[in-house]
Amino acid sequence: MAEKEATIYIVDVGKSMGERHHGRPITDLEWTMQYVWDKITATVATGRKTANIGVIGLRTDGTSNEQGEYDDNYSNISVLFELGQVLMPDIRKLRELIKPSNTNRGDAISAIIVAIPMIEAFTKKLKFKRKIILVTNGTGMMSDDNIQDVAEKLDELNIELLVLGADFDDPVYGVKEEDKSTEKAANEEIFRSLTKALPNERGVFGTLDQAVSELDIPRVKSTKSAATFRGMLMLGNPNEYDTAMRIPVERYFRTAVAKPTSASSFVVRSSEARQNSVPGSQAPGANDSLTLVRTSRTYQISDETAPGGKIDVERDDLAKGYEYGRTAVAIAEADESVTNLETFAGLDLIGFVHEDKYDRYLHMSNTNVIIPERANDNASLALSSFVHALYQAESYAVARLVTKESKPPMIVLLAPLIEPDYECLIEVQLPFAEDVRSYRFPPLDKILTVSGKVVTEHRNLPSASLKDAMSDYVDSMDLDIKDEEGDIVEGLPIDESFSPLLHRLDSAIRYRAVHPDDPILEPAERLTEFSHPSEDSINKSKSYLEKLISTADVKKVPPKTKGRKRQRETEKPLSGLDVDALLSLEPKRSKISTENAIPEFKQALSRAENVDTIHDVVQQMGRIIESQITQSLAHSNYDRVIEGLRTMREELIEYEEPVAYNDLLRVLKGKLEREELGGDRKELWWFVRKGKLGLIENKEVESSVVGDDEAREFLAPY
Repeated sequence: MAEKEATIYIVDVGKSMGERHHGRPITDLEWTMQYVWDKITATVATGRKTANIGVIGLRTDGTSNEQGEYDDNYSNISVLFELGQVLMPDIRKLRELIKPSNTNRGDAISAIIVAIPMIEAFTKKLKFKRKIILVTNGTGMMSDDNIQDVAEKLDELNIELLVLGADFDDPVYGVKEEDKSTEKAANEEIFRSLTKALPNERGVFGTLDQAVSELDIPRVKSTKSAATFRGMLMLGNPNEYDTAMRIPVERYFRTAVAKPTSASSFVVRSSEARQNSVPGSQAPGANDSLTLVRTSRTYQISDETAPGGKIDVERDDLAKGYEYGRTAVAIAEADESVTNLETFAGLDLIGFVHEDKYDRYLHMSNTNVIIPERANDNASLALSSFVHALYQAESYAVARLVTKESKPPMIVLLAPLIEPDYECLIEVQLPFAEDVRSYRFPPLDKILTVSGKVVTEHRNLPSASLKDAMSDYVDSMDLDIKDEEGDIVEGLPIDESFSPLLHRLDSAIRYRAVHPDDPILEPAERLTEFSHPSEDSINKSKSYLEKLISTADVKKVPPKTKGRKRQRETEKPLSGLDVDALLSLEPKRSKISTENAIPEFKQALSRAENVDTIHDVVQQMGRIIESQITQSLAHSNYDRVIEGLRTMREELIEYEEPVAYNDLLRVLKGKLEREELGGDRKELWWFVRKGKLGLIENKEVESSVVGDDEAREFLAPY
């Protein structure tokens, strides 16, 4: 179960917090709220009801706290949000409340005193993780008369105190503000002495520079894994043999896939439904403009006597059918028990394999750890002996695992792991014989001819020099930094390489929750630093890459020309003669004939010198198509019409001229609707839809302004 938390954020909203300092483009309040919003949204994202947050405003225009009603020392301090679970509507309300005030009056120590009884009343004597976080720029009047009493009360209630200040001096982090006012320097000293007065490092004094700079470090979630199996590790049948081995063990996850936040399906709530909704019927924090998408399923069977040829049936009336070839075999629910294998929970050793004989690619799952039963010294001693025996024999154990009764069995591999203060078995799932597919591929280092001859030197095989060049290039890209003796001085830290998908999506959601109208920020540099090699790595391997290119005789392939055929250069024959000009016995046609429309249309496009010529050729082809439709007896000419439209569409996509085709097709559809092409020709539109000859969309040609919805609507039947 997650630990209960009670955290109060004291946010300085004084007038001076609305100022900009040291060349920063944002105010001190906006700068400090980057940290506060990051912490609050991270807590909200967990969805835990045990993570409680409260917000107090320091140096506010008004006063709203219990002590301020009878003591002026607590004026200009307001409780903006009482301790409790924060939801999305609360974040929006806080955004409106947390703004620079018109006063600099208000004592930060008094704000801490206001927060203490709030935590005490909320947590009582229960087990809570209590914390107060104060963010300020350290200006304004402060009193240090009762600092020792405050520290004693914080210690008594076991409350942690974190004070973060804008431009506070921190020699450890390397921050020092020049020309600091004496008032701010004195206030910093008060905060520092208060945090030092708390024992057991429960008081922390820091600068906001460090806190904000570390916000882009992704949070790694630490989870408390629950046992996925508790039972006996057995060798032999203890019911038949007294010498059988039985060790009580437990199984836990060692590695697991961290999945990003999943999306939910919502639909925009209509205004009528919003008015008729019952107050309080929605879940806490839900958006009034959205509602959940509910799924409804109906089952139908064919029935010729029913209207529409189908009738609805209830789900309870359906039977499960299992595919056997192309036949569905029905098995009644009462007979399904024969398909279930009767199993009992246990981990039975069935064999051993030498570690050199095992191929790592056989892993089929994430790894787990097998440890002895907790608080069982005999089990610890027995499992330790078994682990050491496997380690000394350089072998792995193969076992049959059933995690729960009636669960399907798994075959697992058990490998020993011995560390100075830790011993266990690493477990991973193995495939059954039916899970393995054997494929035969030709060898990479030789070629076998039809006659059985072995060829080791061939144009498709790498030479010795090419292998050496590739090996040197790969070695030059080693990310580990080694000293003269070959020992690794600095390597790639695995614990600093984060999942870009997981943490990028998490940060984007949290940012959008606070800034619903602002564009999402660019990903943090820590998430992208391993996406590309560093400049040092590129420079180090550059010479090896050049040698590899020359050895392999790599030549750059010219890029494939995309679109606009008229801009492509015609390939010239080796002789240099213009064959087209030599064979041309008649002048080039300027008009397309009806008898040979498609070939002449392509020739005319290839000779087109500008866009106007292309549009003229398209108009000619359009008139020919309309003539074919008008003169068609029933649908005798429809095949020719469809072929002409298909040719036009394909050619104009290549020439990146979607407007010419789209305009022609719109005109053609209009004439078909108005029956201007020889009567009712609406049947032709069915052929157009069947051939998918609709408008050219922007996903086909970028210059097209037709979207997917418009194209689908245009191609709809009459």
